[in-house]
Amino acid sequence: MKILGIGSRINHPEYGKGVVTNVSSKHYWVTFLEKGLETIDLDAEFEVIEGVEDEVDSVSFFDVETSLVKILEKWSDTHEKVAIADKWKGGKLVLEPDDGTANKEMPIETFFHKIVMVRDRIRVMEQKINSSKNLDDQEKVDLQQYITRIYGSLTSFNVLFKTKSDHFVGERGKG
Repeated sequence: MKILGIGSRINHPEYGKGVVTNVSSKHYWVTFLEKGLETIDLDAEFEVIEGVEDEVDSVSFFDVETSLVKILEKWSDTHEKVAIADKWKGGKLVLEPDDGTANKEMPIETFFHKIVMVRDRIRVMEQKINSSKNLDDQEKVDLQQYITRIYGSLTSFNVLFKTKSDHFVGERGKG
């Protein structure tokens, strides 16, 4: 079986005419005129209108990107594993409005994960500010003070963390 290159034009019995926009080890990613983006098996039945015979690597950009994201998540500081305090495991967060409408509930682990993601994103922003070539030292100090205040506003959520080293620390705790 000869693999079509990106840019090949095909006519599929179900989806109609389309252009191959990506190739993975198992599928063609084809953008069809009427159906949009679809993936079809490499050995699917279709008519080749115009085949492009570029050399195609059996690993697609999507596969490479997915692998890279997994590696970065594993080794990056921004996705460290943070433990929720044992007493909250399996619990739920309940928001009860005063107007008689229905409560909003969610697993506390979901809420905790969102708090940790906020913290991680603040840390990334802090790193970008500190390494910025476009900000002068005074601007960096001013922005760092805002970040410290943001951490201080989030200290109420420290009760959720299992270890104290994961806590948010505001201005008073910095000394």
